This record gives sequence, structure tokens and C-alpha cells, in this order.
Amino acid sequence: MIEIPSDLHKDLVPLAFLLGNWAGAGVHDFPGSEKCNFGQEVAFTHDGRDFLEYRSHSWVLDKEGNKVRPLESEHGFWRIDADRKVEVTMTRDDGVIEIWYGELADKKPQIDLVTDAVARTAASQPYTGGKRLYGYVKSDLMWVGEKQTPEVELRPYMSAHLKKVVTPEEVERWAKALPDDMPDDGIAFFK
Repeated sequence: MIEIPSDLHKDLVPLAFLLGNWAGAGVHDFPGSEKCNFGQEVAFTHDGRDFLEYRSHSWVLDKEGNKVRPLESEHGFWRIDADRKVEVTMTRDDGVIEIWYGELADKKPQIDLVTDAVARTAASQPYTGGKRLYGYVKSDLMWVGEKQTPEVELRPYMSAHLKKVVTPEEVERWAKALPDDMPDDGIAFFK
């Protein structure tokens, strides 16, 4: 269910499908680094201004699905203009700062992004740019990331399937918002 908060900045309504806390798992595979399954938690929040705040933390999973160690963390800000053009500024824990540009697809909740600028600290690994695709599919958030380095051409390196995390407070709020005349059998609700 996509909920549009009443205090969401009007410009951000097209990005409302991203809002919330998400958790799930994916696959990491890039030459020169460990191929692994990973867990991920993502949060898209807002404070009424014209951007979404983004935070992502991922960690390596063992064969049983247990956390082994951190994989990567990102923090950024997402904006969209009247022409559905999306811009993202992002800082990553490995010393990389990126500016991404892209757009929201027409008539579907899907965002394609490409790096426009990359800045790296001396401690960061080689990295020259990337692409990302985010999509809202059957109430889940899915994404795939591609990256390139001076030695490796642009190729997929991470993808994940995330589910919305529902807090007890959200369940209570939704329950209070249900109409009083809900059908007892549940079937009539879908007619």
C-alpha cells in the first residue's frame, strides 16, 4: 500500500512509493571483491522539505543467513522536479561521494539513475561511475546497481529484493483508519 503523508512536500508525491523502512536480501558480485549474499535495511524519510532522506546499511550473510560483517553504508538526499527528473546526492562509507541523475518512468514506479559526478577520498577503492534501477513491484522495493572502475567495464554488482517493514504503530494507525462498515466475511470487500 502506498501512503502519501499529509505533510509530504507536494513535489515529492511521485516518490511516495519509496517512503518507509525496507529490509531484505540480495547478491553482491564484482571482480576483485568477495561474491556473497547480503542483508540490507533501507529507510526513505522526509521532514516536510523538498527532498527524501535516504539511508542504507548492508552486511554480508553466511550460508545460514546470519550477519557476518558490514558490507556498505550509504546516506543521501533524493529530489524530483516537475518533469519527473530525479537527482540524488549520496555519500558512501568507502569514501565515495556521488551525484546521480535520472528520471521516474512514465506511469510506473520505476527510477533509472546514472552517476553524473564522482569524488573519491584517497582511501577509497577505484570507482568511476554507476547506474541504478529502483522499482516498486507488487508492494516490494527492488533495485539493481551497476558500477565501473578503471579496470572493470560497467556491470551489475549488487541487487536486492526488499520488503516494507511495518511497525506496531503503523498497524494501529491503519486499524483506526478502517471504515466502521467493513464486511464480516472479507469477500464483499473485494466486490
